[in-house]
Formats: sequence, structure tokens, C-alpha cells
Amino acid sequence: MYQYDTLDKAMVADRAAEFRGQVERRLSGELTEDQFKPLRLMNGLYLQLHAYMLRVAIPYGSLNPTQMRKLAWIGRTYDKGYGHFTTRTNLQFHWIKLRDTPDILDHLAEVDMHAIQTSGNCIRNVTADPYAGATAEEVDDPRVWAEVLRQWSTFHPEFSFLPRKFKFAITASPKDRTAARVHDIGLVMRRGRDGALGFEVIVGGGMGRTPYVGPTIREFLPVDQLLSYVEAILRVYNRHGRRDNKYKARIKILVAALGTEEFTRQVDAEWAKIGADINLPDAEVARIRAAFATVDFETLPPRSETLEAAKAVTPALARFARNNLKPHKRPGYAIVEISLKGIGETPGDATSDQMDVVADLGERYGHGDIRVTHEQNLVLPHVKLDDVPEVWAALRDAGIATPNINLVSDIIACPGLDYCALANARAISIAQLIAGKFRDPDRAEDVGELKIKISGCINACGHHHVGHIGILGVDKKGEEFYQLTLGGSGAEDASLGAMLGPALPYDRVAGAVDTLVEVYLREREPGERFLDTFRRAGVAPFKEAVYADAH
Repeated sequence: MYQYDTLDKAMVADRAAEFRGQVERRLSGELTEDQFKPLRLMNGLYLQLHAYMLRVAIPYGSLNPTQMRKLAWIGRTYDKGYGHFTTRTNLQFHWIKLRDTPDILDHLAEVDMHAIQTSGNCIRNVTADPYAGATAEEVDDPRVWAEVLRQWSTFHPEFSFLPRKFKFAITASPKDRTAARVHDIGLVMRRGRDGALGFEVIVGGGMGRTPYVGPTIREFLPVDQLLSYVEAILRVYNRHGRRDNKYKARIKILVAALGTEEFTRQVDAEWAKIGADINLPDAEVARIRAAFATVDFETLPPRSETLEAAKAVTPALARFARNNLKPHKRPGYAIVEISLKGIGETPGDATSDQMDVVADLGERYGHGDIRVTHEQNLVLPHVKLDDVPEVWAALRDAGIATPNINLVSDIIACPGLDYCALANARAISIAQLIAGKFRDPDRAEDVGELKIKISGCINACGHHHVGHIGILGVDKKGEEFYQLTLGGSGAEDASLGAMLGPALPYDRVAGAVDTLVEVYLREREPGERFLDTFRRAGVAPFKEAVYADAH
């Protein structure tokens, strides 16, 4: 992963020291809550239903074992012994005391971590492919370019007070593991006909109250022009974005209002004014690329007799290998995805003890590299196939060897009404009830890939709009109801889900999902995923089954 230099370290330490003074002024009463709120939000500190929540930045979802151990220690020392990994690949502590936050930020700074730009109307954490540097699919390592964006955007004076928060995603693979097309700016790396690297630039995607799949405004942008072009996009947004209505302030609303053609014209006009002044020098890209520690891979056979023998006598390991191991670019290695979606557990939560285990595994078997996915799981991107049995055994003993990656119980869920002051309904317990319906691993594997995503309110932190089955919590006269949508996708075939029918009460949601799955199993054709069957058959058979008792 990227190695911080002295400038990075000083910036993070200075910011922590500055916030210490602000907290002292708040605790003494010198600052009112209204005065303190914008200051704490600039440092990732939220006031939620029961306590303060601190959101820690994990830039492009990449961290090392030392950082993971520090997060575990903070959870154990200042929270309730756990942390929550989010759909922006950050980590949240939900039970923080205000007086402790300066000390926490100092501890984070010791390991090159912070909470900068995890809140506020600024450029937030960049999402990158969690398999970056490990998958043979990619045309380049997207982390390099995510780091370019991080360095350019941190404390950028022109873009620190945008009309609304702003989110990038970047992928370099045909398989999109970042939901790039539903971000404010999505960047998909390509190679041109001459072999040169460039980006497809997608602008104006997003979820929330008004969801959009973003349109492509430039098919191929040479990599050296990345910063000048995104600066032009942000300048147009900063100039025209709605500041009078937060519900209409995101760039997706501006792109939709102007239309793709006119928005692109204005961006190109602004880009022409900027010229080549902030084009990326090759030397700077080379410096950033060199700051990522290289992995010293061994020359290994593509098949591991050790792993195959262990699978033959341990069915649970064989199931884990089928679902949680992904192909690596080097023979003899695997990408190991760690599910934080155990049956009955809170999606995205990891205890401090579990984080310590992952840190140990990353250090011993994973070349010191750990990733967070936007689907709230963890990844060890570089594990020898020979080492998989030992990795699996340690994960099993820690309670995080659930073999369900991309299956029906691998559910995204926001914290919902259990924590969030904005939520209308619970999300965590709905996810737990649904997962319980599919605790039989044979049935779950028979169902195959099925992405369920749950949000406790219209802000869509659970990405429900792009779930194969999306679930949105709504309030109806003080009671929790849930709106179901079908057919969404956050992948390269991005689409927004279609509404199934009237919202269902809390106690009917898990049963309705079970019914939807049974319809899929009845209707599917060979090789079809749930999403494929829905797109072919349409909503009618699913709707009829769920609402049959209403007739």
C-alpha cells in the first residue's frame, strides 16, 4: 500500500492537534453545539442517536496490519470492542465520547490514519477495486490513481465547501467492484488502440432521494489529463450546483437538469480555460506509484496439492474455497475474501479480536496487505494457495469464515434506526432475519449470486437502489414498513431497481424475500442468476407471489 511521506504525516498530526483545541473549547462551553458542528463534521465526528460516531478514513479501502491492530485497539479502548466497516470502505466507531476524540485522532496519526474529509460537503474517500494489484483483469493498478485524487483533493481550497458531498469511484477491470456508475464521478480505466492508458468518465450517478445511473461524458481521457478534467467538472458543479436545497444539491441533479450534452459542453469549455496547467507530470505519477510497496511473489505451481488434499477431507474448507477464493494474477496465489456477514451478525461489524486476527493473517500470509470492500467485507489480496487451509482455520476460530461471498446472506445494510438519527426504520435486524432464512449453505449455494441491499432511510447508505433485491425502510404513522425493489445492479451492468408493490410491514419482509427466491428458483433457466431471471421474466411473477394473500 501507499507509504506516507513526511508531508503526509505532518498534515495528519497538525489536523489532530487543531481539533484538540476545538474540542477543548466545546467542552468548556466557549463553543456552542451549532458553532462546533461544522468543525466536528470536518473531522468525521457525528452526533447520532445514542452517542458520537467517529468515521475513520481508509483511503481506497487499503490498510496494513499495524493500522488494523490500531483500529482494534481503539475499538477495545474507546468503544464497545468493535468497529463497523461501511459502503465507502471506511470504519465507524459508534460509541465515542467527545472528550476522547482528540486522543483517538492522535493514536490514528501514529499509524498514518485520520478522519479527514469523511464528512462535510467536500470530496470524500475514493472507492477503488478491492482486488487492485491482485487481479489479472485490470489494465493498471487503480490505487495509484486513487492516491493521485487523494493528494489533489485533500484540503483543496476550491472544493472544500461544495454544494454537497462528492464521491469518486475508480476501477481498472471489466468487472466493476466499485459501483462506479452510481457515483458522482466514476472512472473506468481503459487502454486505447495505441495501448495508452485512459479513463471512461461517468458523471452524475448516485442514489438517495433521486437515484440515477450516471451517463458517460468522455469515452477516453488520457491519464495525464485526469486532474485538469475532473477540476473542470467540479468547477461547473461548484458554479451551478443548488445550495438552496440540499435535496437537489448533488451533481446528479445538475447533470439531469442541464442534460448530458449541455453539461459536457460546459465542462469542455471550462477544461479549455484550464489548459495543461495541472496535467499530471510523468515524474509525479512515478513517485506515487513507487510509494506503493511492491509484492515479492514466489514462483509457484498453479495447483496446490496441500489445499486440494485439505479440501478433500474438510467439506467446510471446500465450501469456503468455492465461494470466498477469487482468482489471482499470479499462479499459486488466491484473493481471499473475508465475509463480515455471519448468519445472525450485523453486516459490516468486526470485533476488536476479529480485527486482530485479520491483522495477524495479513502480516503472516498476506504480504501485509488488507482491503475493505464497498460491500462491507474484508480482503487478503495475496495469499498462497498452500496457506489457505491455515488462513481458513484461523478465520473459522474467529467466527469470520462464513462461505457466502456474493450469496443471498452476503447482505449490505446501513446501521439504520439502531444508530442513525436520520433513519426511519431498522436495517440490521431485517438483514439478520433474511440471512436466517438461508442459513442452510446448500440452499444458499443453489440460489447463487443474489445481492440484497438494505437502507433504513431514503439517503440510501445501504445502496438499496442497486440491489438485485433492494429494501428501503419507511415510516408509516410511526410504524416501520419496507419498500421492495427488484432488478438493481451496482456492477458494470448498472441499473436501478423497479418497485415491487406496496410497502410491507416489518414482520413480512424476510418471508417476502424467501418467496421472491422461490419464484426465481421456479422460473430460472440454466445459468441464470436472480438478476438475469428478473430481467427476462419481468416483475409480474414476483409481484403476484408476494402479494397473493392480498387478493
